[in-house]
Amino acid sequence: MNTVLQVSNLKKYFSGQKAVDDISFSIQQGSVFGLLGPNGAGKTTLLRMITGIFFPDEGSITLNGKPFEPMRDSQLIGYMPEERGLYKKMKIGEQAVYLAQLKGLSKKEALENIKTWFIKFQMESWWNKKVEDLSKGMSQKLQFVTTVVHNPKLIILDEPFSGLDPVNANLIKDEIFRLAKEGATIIFSTHRMEQVEEICDHIVLVNKGGKILDGTVDKIKQEFKENIFEVRFDESILAEHTAIHLFDVKHLIGNTLSIRINEGFSNNDVIQFFINKNLTIRSFNEVLPSLNDIFIRLVKGSPEARQFNS
Repeated sequence: MNTVLQVSNLKKYFSGQKAVDDISFSIQQGSVFGLLGPNGAGKTTLLRMITGIFFPDEGSITLNGKPFEPMRDSQLIGYMPEERGLYKKMKIGEQAVYLAQLKGLSKKEALENIKTWFIKFQMESWWNKKVEDLSKGMSQKLQFVTTVVHNPKLIILDEPFSGLDPVNANLIKDEIFRLAKEGATIIFSTHRMEQVEEICDHIVLVNKGGKILDGTVDKIKQEFKENIFEVRFDESILAEHTAIHLFDVKHLIGNTLSIRINEGFSNNDVIQFFINKNLTIRSFNEVLPSLNDIFIRLVKGSPEARQFNS
């Protein structure tokens, strides 16, 4: 896959304070890339440099193999900021056409594309309404449409599900997957870890302006796993079944046992132990940490996080 965006050693200072501190990463075409971090971590500043709103104090940005030039490349990017970027008094249809034309579409192309999106999102009746008359969720749908209406190669979504009900969140999610499948590259910025696990294939985690984690979701989970397994039996579990040096019991609920296998022992050792106890194992699954668990460990600066990043 082609590298669409390359960010190299970006730094940005405000009043002597580092908002972004030497961050580098690359994004491949067609990927859904998660940019994660708590509020104030530097995500928005980083996105504003990628879109040309801010210029970096140090470092470089490469888009499609060429140095990024905002005046030349802005039409290749669709940016949906967390803050609403819509004119409240302007009619919705008129505003959507205007914003599409700013991105290089002719009025005819803008009307055709917008009508297609409005039909898809069941927004046809909104055409003559004003933005100030919309709910937060409705304005979020409109902002998404104005972000992607010109078919950008790089789509940047900052908290795109804010204010959306589950039905409309799934609608936007499906479009993100479709756009990525058709070759668009998506940057998805959020602090909601459960959304990232479902949507993103690669993530970067930033905190206090610095990058502290970079990799695919699967690889990161493997790096942080703790040898925890969930075992489900056909029979009830007795105390004698858990008093063993092979593992530590995390919790027992009904016939489901959660354990951490001790160092020096394998899955097969544990399975054989239960077989010897005449227990019938229905399932035996490794429990990988959630991104939320990893996020908390890293942001708190645990010893594991420091070791991982050394």
